[in-house]
Amino acid sequence: MSTESTPAPEPSDFIRDIVAEDLSAGKYPQVVTRFPPEPNGYLHIGHAKSICLNFGIAKEFNGVCHLRMDDTNPTKEEVEYVDSIIADVRWLIAGWADHVLRFKRAGDSDAQRVHSDSPEAEPFYASDYFQRLYDFAVELIRAGKAYVCDLSPEDTDRFRGAPDKVGIPSPFRDRSVEENLDLFARMRAGEFPNGARTLRAKIDMSAPNVWLRDPLLYRIRHAEHHHTGNAWCIYPMYDFAHCLSDSIERITHSICTLEFEVHRPLYDWILENLPVARPRPHQFEFARLNLSYTVMSKRKLMQLVKEGLVSGWDDPRMPTISGMRRRGVRPEALRDFAYHIGVTKYNGVTDVAVLEHAIRSDLNRHALRRLGVLRPLKLVITNLPEGYREDVEATNNPETPEAGSRKMPFTREIYIEQDDFMEVPAPKYFRLKPGGEVRLKYAYIVKCDELVKDTDGRVIEVHCTADLESKSGGPTANRKVKGTIHWVSATECMEAEVRLYERLFTEADPEADGRDFKSCINPASLEVICAKLEPSLAQARPEERYQFERLGYFCLDHRDAAQDRPVFNRTLSLKDTWGKAAQKA
Repeated sequence: MSTESTPAPEPSDFIRDIVAEDLSAGKYPQVVTRFPPEPNGYLHIGHAKSICLNFGIAKEFNGVCHLRMDDTNPTKEEVEYVDSIIADVRWLIAGWADHVLRFKRAGDSDAQRVHSDSPEAEPFYASDYFQRLYDFAVELIRAGKAYVCDLSPEDTDRFRGAPDKVGIPSPFRDRSVEENLDLFARMRAGEFPNGARTLRAKIDMSAPNVWLRDPLLYRIRHAEHHHTGNAWCIYPMYDFAHCLSDSIERITHSICTLEFEVHRPLYDWILENLPVARPRPHQFEFARLNLSYTVMSKRKLMQLVKEGLVSGWDDPRMPTISGMRRRGVRPEALRDFAYHIGVTKYNGVTDVAVLEHAIRSDLNRHALRRLGVLRPLKLVITNLPEGYREDVEATNNPETPEAGSRKMPFTREIYIEQDDFMEVPAPKYFRLKPGGEVRLKYAYIVKCDELVKDTDGRVIEVHCTADLESKSGGPTANRKVKGTIHWVSATECMEAEVRLYERLFTEADPEADGRDFKSCINPASLEVICAKLEPSLAQARPEERYQFERLGYFCLDHRDAAQDRPVFNRTLSLKDTWGKAAQKA
C-alpha cells in the first residue's frame, strides 16, 4: 500500500517572511534554528507546533535545526525525558525534515556537528556549555555588570517591585569586583548552601520591564545533574543560558512562544554585553497552541500521571506526542495540523475538533479497511449448510485503489453488531429487524426470519435466510436494500481487547473560573471490550493504521499487544462534526 501523500502547500507567516528577508539581505550565510525543550516531562501537541515550525523553516530555507536540551535545572530533569524527547522528535520529522536535524558528535561539546543518521549523533545540551557560561559570568563580573547577592529568594522578589512600582536595589549591589569574583568562585566550589547566594546582572532596578531589574543569572543547587553528574553545584538561569547557547551554536533565528517576549530585552542585553560571535542571534515570538478539551501544562500532565489518573505519559488520552503516537495518529497528520493552524502573534484557543479533522482526513487516505464487531450478536444463515465456508473479496482502501483487496471467510454463522438489530425498530431504521432485509458488506442480502431469546427475553441469536443470487460484485447483485451492515465469521474470527478512547475532559476549558481541572475528567474516556475481528488482523503491525468499517480508526497497541493477546486502540470514531460544520460555513 502506498503511503505517499499529497505534499502540503508551503506555509506563509510573519516569521518565514523575516527569514526570507534576512537571507535575501545576506544577513546570515545559512539559516540555523533550534528546538530547545527542557527535559522535565514529555513533549505534547503544543511542542509539535514548535517542532514543525523550527524544522519546517530549516527545511524550506535549506538550513539546519538543532535539537537542544535546555537542561539547567537538575532537580526536575531526567534521562527518561531526554530519551522520550529524542524519540518524539525523530518520529515527528522522519522522512520529512530529518535531513535538517543536526546533532553534535558524542563526547564533543560543540566542535564537530553531525547529521542525525550518524551512529555518534547526540542532541545538543545546554549543560555542555556550563564551563563557557561560567566564564561568561566571570566576564560580566569583571566588567562591573554582575554581582553576588545574599538576599533570600523571598526578599529578592520583594525588592524587585512590580510593573507599577520601582524596585529596591539590593544592599549587596555595590560589592567590589574582587569580592564578587571571590564569592562567585566560592559558590562554584560548593562552599555555600542552597539559596544562600545568587549571581545577578546589574542593570536597572527602575526599568519598566521587571525582567531587567537585576535578574538572577546563577543559583546554588547541590543536586546531581542527569548529564554532568556532580561536576557543578551552581546552575545558570534559563535566560542566561538560553541566549548564550544560541550564540555558541550560531543559531540565527531563535523562535519561541509569546510569554518570552518580555524576556527578549534581557536576551539582547546579555549578548550585547559579552564578546559573542556576530551576527548575533535574534529572538522571535509566536502564539503558543492552546487546544480546547485539553490541558497543556507539563505540571498538570505530570499530576495526571503521578496520581494514576492516566496510565502514563503515553496514555492515548494524553495530549503528549507519545500518547498520540500510541493512539494511532500519524506524524503526517500532526504536521498538516501545525501548518494549517498557522503562526500568529495573537493568543487564542483552537478547537480540538480541528485537530481531529486533520487526523481523520489523513487516516481516511491511509488506513487499511478491516471488519470488526465490537458488541457481537450471532446471526445464523439457515439456508446454508452446516460447515459452509466461502471467501469473499473485500476492498483494502477505496481511497487508494493500489491498496488492492483481500479474501475474507464467509460462513454459516457470523457476528453482527448488537446495534445493527432492533426487535422493535424505531422509525426510519434501515438495519436488520424482524422480517426486514439488509446487505452484509461484501457478501449477500439476508432476511430476518426468527429470533432466539434467553430466559430473560433478550435476543441472543438471529436466524436469517440469504438471497444467494445477491452476492456483492456478482452478476445479479443489483438488487437494492436500504441498509448495509458489517460482520465477521463466528467460526474464523479472532478475539482482541479493544480500547475505546474518548476525550479526557468533559469541558472545553477544564481550567475555567479557577476550577480544579481534575474535576472535569471524563469518566467515560476509556472503555475496554472484547471484540471479534476478521482473521487477517492477526498479522496487524503497530506501524499500520486500520479503519474498522463503520466503527472508527484503530491501531495495534505497540506496548501492551502480545501475540496471544492483541490489543487495539481506537484513534477516533468516524464521525467528524467539525468537517461537516466547515463545509456548511
